[in-house]
Amino acid sequence: MKENAKIYVAGHRGMVGSAIVRELKCQGYQNIITRNHQELDLQRQADVEHFFAEEKPEYVFLAAAKVGGIVANQEALADFMYDNMIMEMNVIHEAWKNKVKKLEFLGSSCIYPRLAPQPIRESSLLTSSLEQTNEAYALAKISGLKYCEYLNRQYQTNYISVMPTNLYGPNDNYHPRHSHVLPALIRRFHEAKVQGLNSVTCWGDGSALREFLYVDDLANLCVFLMNNYQGNETVNAGTGQELTIKALTHKVAAIVGYQGEIKWDPSKPNGTLRKLLDVSKATQLGWTYQTELDEGIRLTYDDFLNNPRRAER
Repeated sequence: MKENAKIYVAGHRGMVGSAIVRELKCQGYQNIITRNHQELDLQRQADVEHFFAEEKPEYVFLAAAKVGGIVANQEALADFMYDNMIMEMNVIHEAWKNKVKKLEFLGSSCIYPRLAPQPIRESSLLTSSLEQTNEAYALAKISGLKYCEYLNRQYQTNYISVMPTNLYGPNDNYHPRHSHVLPALIRRFHEAKVQGLNSVTCWGDGSALREFLYVDDLANLCVFLMNNYQGNETVNAGTGQELTIKALTHKVAAIVGYQGEIKWDPSKPNGTLRKLLDVSKATQLGWTYQTELDEGIRLTYDDFLNNPRRAER
């Protein structure tokens, strides 16, 4: 991408989209197009059609999505499938109609089978059953990346897909019920510290293994891939490092400054027992992550304390 290229970042107010905008500006890109939900509803096909016809972006980062943790996914299966599928199909289709030079689709590691061999390679997609707790979201994301692949094959477009592991960082969703595990823990331990609670109870037994990638590192990879990769197979985005949820809770508690007891409720689901991505493709392309987990959690907690939108979600 040339520095004056016209770039549309869909979902620029979210954690991933806002990080991509920061990274683009840091690298000298200035012609960045954004629209909030009030200005452009990506679920309305006619509105998306008008936007692309009028703006004619050259490059598109598709980071807009309806996201949430286990509770949110279980409570709104149909919403997660419909909202995500209609948004991504509208944007990808209009990008094709308006001859966008390159589009990058942001997915999620939940697209991979629950029992995929670990670490999970990109080729594991659709080899067995998905994790039930977020199946609807995963199916929507699989549809998006497959549509990109089919357009490439049928019309010789240059659309790529990136599948990040668990993300965290500035502008995350800290909602007490609808957030992912790391921001949820930040909020719970902070509130427990402020309220002087003697204990905090966490879901499951803490044995599940997870990998976490700081969102600004993902954004750096996204811009890197836009400039250096083309191909139908998705690219995994992660660190190649994992830890148990129990170890994560102790890290978060220590950084937040909560000193009470951490209890576990094994009647609640753990989710997938292990989910570690094989990131050798990104490494071979010349990219690696920069932010270690402890430092990333400190930066995210600082965002939580200073983010005026944290109570809105």
